[in-house]
Amino acid sequence: MKANDLRAKSIDELNVELVELLKAQFSLRMQAATQQLANTSQLAKVRKDIARVRTFLREKAVQQ
Repeated sequence: MKANDLRAKSIDELNVELVELLKAQFSLRMQAATQQLANTSQLAKVRKDIARVRTFLREKAVQQ
């Protein structure tokens, strides 16, 4: 996920993206808990993407 892509999105689109990422994170955590997750680095990537989206949401909120 690129910063320029996120910067171009509206607040509503960022909120949808955040919900999708949170669902993906939950799914990955459940897979990790049941020993089904082969690539554990996916957890860190999703966590960073969530932080990135929240940063841009905050940035847009401050601008208004």
